[in-house]
Amino acid sequence: MQLRNTVMMLTALSALSVVMTACGDDTTTSTSCSSDADCSGTEDVCHPTGKFCVQSCTAAADCPATEKTCAPFTGASKNICQCSTDQLCNGVGSTSTDLVCSTVDKVCVERCTSDASCGTGRTCNTGTGQCSASGPKACTPACTGNQVCDTSTGTCVNNGATCSGEGQSTCAYGSQYCGSGTCQALPAPTCQNYTNFTNKSSLGTTGTIIYKATVDSSTTDTAYCGSTNPKRVKIALSAYSSTPFPQTKQELSGFFYVVVEGTQDDAVKSVSTSAGNYTVSGTNRERAEIVYSLCRPANSTTTSTGFYFVNGNFLCFQADYL
Repeated sequence: MQLRNTVMMLTALSALSVVMTACGDDTTTSTSCSSDADCSGTEDVCHPTGKFCVQSCTAAADCPATEKTCAPFTGASKNICQCSTDQLCNGVGSTSTDLVCSTVDKVCVERCTSDASCGTGRTCNTGTGQCSASGPKACTPACTGNQVCDTSTGTCVNNGATCSGEGQSTCAYGSQYCGSGTCQALPAPTCQNYTNFTNKSSLGTTGTIIYKATVDSSTTDTAYCGSTNPKRVKIALSAYSSTPFPQTKQELSGFFYVVVEGTQDDAVKSVSTSAGNYTVSGTNRERAEIVYSLCRPANSTTTSTGFYFVNGNFLCFQADYL
């Protein structure tokens, strides 16, 4: 019986596929991906954090013995097969310790030996063989006065410090943005969308940071919205990232819209593929302008919205329009 064991090789995402190892002489490959469209066959879902194709499921019976749990995974379009123990990853009765059940991706992966084998934004615990997301760095001593902690470097920086351009610039990653020539604190989420949001564990300070939102336009568009909620409101979002944004909207993932009741929806599908709705800039594609389309009743003039990227901040925005 072939055992399905996924190897997470984030450092090789530019390659066509990553090698997956199985017990005995069985081997197979798992395609690296940026969206579900890159995946096919049994492995038809692009893993939101690992960025490789994994197996979807509706019940445990659909999954291999190594990854027998069928469950939702934040950001995945369908339930996926997930592992539960290192022992099952290596096979029942096996004495091998080559594989571990990833605490981040919940699939069987090769035991890491260095940070380089984990990929950008992750570190290796050589004792457990686990790759984990690089956590925020604390500032010691603690920041005082008008200072905030830049958790990407562990240093204190000033609100109001001079910066140039927009986005992160020289400001603290995950807690500030550069606007009007000074470093400013990111707006704190105080809307009901955030209060009622139950998946706050998906938020953080190391992922993509949304720092600004504006109403781009508001028009009656029954072709796009239908007749029940015919008003199409376009909300322009500005974001920065420590890793390059994908070149096209179709490659974007891990981006969500949260309604007042706290439930979330995949926001990527509401970003048009037409020109001007997804624009990346910067030497390392570190900035993105994203236009999200929202359909509202004809007499609607205001809407409370919430947006976030996995491992990033939560941005509340009260959209007022005519």
